Amino acid sequence: MSDESSPRPQTPLPEGRELVLKVIPMPADTNGNGDIFGGWVMAQVDLAGAVLPARYVRGRMATVAVNQFVFKQPVRVGDILSFYSHVTRIGNTSITVQVEVFAERFKAQGQYVKVTEASLTYVAIDDEGRPTPIPREGLPKVAG
Repeated sequence: MSDESSPRPQTPLPEGRELVLKVIPMPADTNGNGDIFGGWVMAQVDLAGAVLPARYVRGRMATVAVNQFVFKQPVRVGDILSFYSHVTRIGNTSITVQVEVFAERFKAQGQYVKVTEASLTYVAIDDEGRPTPIPREGLPKVAG
């Protein structure tokens, strides 16, 4: 995509979003090009996306949709990935979450580049795996 050594404008981290996960990809997570495998990134986004809905559901839930997933920049071995999330919609049984992923490059600590953004929907489920209503009492406020 682009040369790692080329200057890049500083990307600000999002305000009003919660840091829900930090992880460093390792060599075992690479694809044939030496970049981090997209499926590995998707799995991490799914984990990060589930953090906030768990506070609302207070029970079992399942990913039911990946509404949007955009890879903006490659992820490399040694990058420090920061996953920021916020709830965008709460339905009767489902919750939609936006996740933004920023990388601190191994050789450029303290400088961030947005590498991925995604929108995912989770559904609350009962013990038999059927959709169940999300409890309404004491719901946290949805971020804008």
